[in-house]
Amino acid sequence: MVGFVLLLITQTPLQGLLQNTAEGPKQGGEKPMDWRQLLTRESFQTKGMTLPYRLLRPAKVEKGTLYPLVIFLHGAGERGTDNETPLVHGVKEFAKPASRKAFPCFLIAPQCPEGKKWVEVDWSLRSHEMPKVPSEPEAILLQLLDSLEKTLPIDKSRIYVTGLSMGGYGVWDLTCRHPDRFAAAVPVCGGGDESKGKKAAQVPVWAFHGAKDGVVVPERSRNMIEAMKKAGAQPKYTEYPDVGHDAWNRAYADPAMMRWLFAQQLAK
Repeated sequence: MVGFVLLLITQTPLQGLLQNTAEGPKQGGEKPMDWRQLLTRESFQTKGMTLPYRLLRPAKVEKGTLYPLVIFLHGAGERGTDNETPLVHGVKEFAKPASRKAFPCFLIAPQCPEGKKWVEVDWSLRSHEMPKVPSEPEAILLQLLDSLEKTLPIDKSRIYVTGLSMGGYGVWDLTCRHPDRFAAAVPVCGGGDESKGKKAAQVPVWAFHGAKDGVVVPERSRNMIEAMKKAGAQPKYTEYPDVGHDAWNRAYADPAMMRWLFAQQLAK
């Protein structure tokens, strides 16, 4: 499975962030800043386990202003401890100058350890039952979220979770376990427990999948969407007819998805 819920603290403020951009030339022929440098390297430790993550801050944090938080869950290929590979897919779209200007937010991209999963299920199955307890990485992620809400100016009514492939499974799992915590979810080529459709139906969802996906069959997304509809929800679903497993390339580059995501908010 290729390897983006989108979702401590030993961080220093980004210096010169307002003068730098993720892309584009700078004056005097100086090379543009690598967009990855916009995401500081962080780690969260609890009970002997460390969860590395990258943190993107708004270009300018205004005093007294609360900002959305995006949790970005990567796929299986990005597991490890380097705190670098989780940025391979999708995250760049949130770090682009235009995105940061239109949708100022915090974003975290945690890294799942090798040998672990965001959800401990078999991805090759046509369906699965949600495990009784969350996986260890997902449980630690939720603790990280608790901590971030206390230390950063986060708008708790605008916490979004997104992820791809293995991360897409994580998005569905988080959405079903904690529907009251997330303002919106964007699972890409993932799958969830269809019997939890009533739970998922409480969260605005826009799911994406490739019709030619041979790694995670598109029925995994289709069935979750249908389960939500049966529960009375109106989720959005985009299936690309000519795309395989890499539906994330088009999903995260879709400006309509970005606008929709940041427009969602929990009722206060």
